[in-house]
Amino acid sequence: MVISAVSGMAGVGKTALAVHWARRVESAFPDGQLYVNLRGFDPQGAVVQPTEAVRGFLDALGVRPERVPPGLEAQVGLYRSLLTGRRMMVVLDNARDEEQVRPLLPGAVGCMALVTSRNRLTGLAATEGAHLLAVDPLTPAAARDVLAERLGAGRVAAEPAAVADVVTWCAGLPLALAVVSARAAAQPHRPLGTLAEELREAGGRLDALDGGEESSQVRAVFSWSYSALSPAAARLFRLLALHPGPDLDQRAAAALAGTPPERVRPLLAELTSGHLLVEHAPGRYAFHDLLRVYAGELVTAYDDEWERRSAVHRMMDHYLHSARAADVLVTPQPNPVESPAPRPGANVVGFEDYGGALAWLVAEHPVLLALVRQARPGFDAHVWRLVTVLTTFLDRHGYWQALLTAGHRALAAAERQGDLAGRAGAHRGLGLALDRLKCPEPAREHYLRALELFAAVGSDAGQARTHQHLSRMSGVQGNAELALEHAYRSLEHYRAAGDRAGQAAALNHIGWRQAHLGDHLRALGHCEQALELAQAAGDVDGQAHISDSLGYIHHQLGGYQQAVDRYRQAAQLFHATGERHSEAACLTCLGDSHRSAGQHDAAHEVWTRALALTTELGLPDDDPIRAGLRERVGDGPLP
Repeated sequence: MVISAVSGMAGVGKTALAVHWARRVESAFPDGQLYVNLRGFDPQGAVVQPTEAVRGFLDALGVRPERVPPGLEAQVGLYRSLLTGRRMMVVLDNARDEEQVRPLLPGAVGCMALVTSRNRLTGLAATEGAHLLAVDPLTPAAARDVLAERLGAGRVAAEPAAVADVVTWCAGLPLALAVVSARAAAQPHRPLGTLAEELREAGGRLDALDGGEESSQVRAVFSWSYSALSPAAARLFRLLALHPGPDLDQRAAAALAGTPPERVRPLLAELTSGHLLVEHAPGRYAFHDLLRVYAGELVTAYDDEWERRSAVHRMMDHYLHSARAADVLVTPQPNPVESPAPRPGANVVGFEDYGGALAWLVAEHPVLLALVRQARPGFDAHVWRLVTVLTTFLDRHGYWQALLTAGHRALAAAERQGDLAGRAGAHRGLGLALDRLKCPEPAREHYLRALELFAAVGSDAGQARTHQHLSRMSGVQGNAELALEHAYRSLEHYRAAGDRAGQAAALNHIGWRQAHLGDHLRALGHCEQALELAQAAGDVDGQAHISDSLGYIHHQLGGYQQAVDRYRQAAQLFHATGERHSEAACLTCLGDSHRSAGQHDAAHEVWTRALALTTELGLPDDDPIRAGLRERVGDGPLP
């Protein structure tokens, strides 16, 4: 493993250099690249913790949520084991210090870690043998070359004195040069001397940036470019500082501005063309840290408290109600979290299908968690409601540490507001997170507290879900009778709530427990009833798991062709929902049913396909599914 640590002041071009070099050498790392912005110097303090970063790497490597172990140490171990034997580049951008970086180092021969930071990470050199590279600001000659490349050599040569002034004000920072060049390029017939004079005047009116790291000239560059914006674009630039990051889309920007999305599109284009905003991915916009600080100063100076609070309220409504609409599709339910109507201009997203809703949650969940972490006073109701809405998504996708942190924030917010329903939902989320993190006793305490509070507010839906969690946890602990009891209680409350998808889940739990107790005929009846309800409710995820249960029951009853049909249906649904690990497990069982039905060629074909999937997911050879598949395939072709 090779580690290179690139350091330098903000705006000097560390990230651009690292990403550019990584692209140039990508052929040396044929197994791909991993990238994370650690946000070590985020002006709002939203530093990415190692647990969050390594979880993102496991996602990128195709690890399914159910395979993610609890705890940072175990997750780092899995991450490094998946890199063993591979040649990959890991880019750790904008790190705060060595401790943030160390858990994310690949540790595998053939891999490379490329780290950028404003700090010189000498600790990595001392303990990890890292190669240190300091990136200095450009010399005046190099800065002049940058302007010549962007504006044309003739234009630069024609006004050497003006160019010298511009170079001085940009202080050798590529970020500042890019902003100035964009402004000058947009006015090709305007003398550079005039632009230099405006820049000089702007610098005279500004104080130095905090901390003494950046010069007043750089801040003047930002001011100079900002002053050229249209009034609407300037207002949007200021209001974007109220967003927690790490990025946002057009509809969220429109919510901050209180305008329709189509009206904000040209404003975003104006900001990106002036290098005041970056479209780092199609439709996703982000600030450079320095520009976020500058925009934050402006919004405080020029927009009053009422304007700022209204913008934040629209933004919070946008995310809360959009997340609520997505959750209703991903987890069909007749009684979602009640919330006051969104404010005009919130631009709530509407979803047509499961896929669109899930894709939105995947893209936006870092923003939603940032909103919970950085919630402003007066928005406690938004915080606990947002966490309640996110609980199922975070659980299904294995973000249990994030759910635990968010759950504590939600509980504190609900307690400040004195809301029993909010406290109940927070206790359920905390119980679920602790349950998944292998802390059953504190999890049970939170579950039982949630049941008390849900009963106090008359929420059958809340009691149903909590009993469902207790059923699953009891089953894992080997208490089949208690698991079955909680499953029946869950069904009772789901029926009272009129929740068909919930009833389907409860019936599937009952059937699964009965099957493992040997009562296969009763289990079959419950799971068939569950499938009908899940289909009627449009619960795709539920249909996948119920079909898998039916495959198991038919196989145990000796109905091998029926088991084949059910397992095949389950595998297709798991593929559609993106549950690839469940798909691999299901294909394994499908192959077993083919073999029991005497269909040996079909069994071998399915097992081989499942084995290829485990390779794609990066499962190690000692993983139970992969090991079992290799044993089944035998001497046949291996991926």
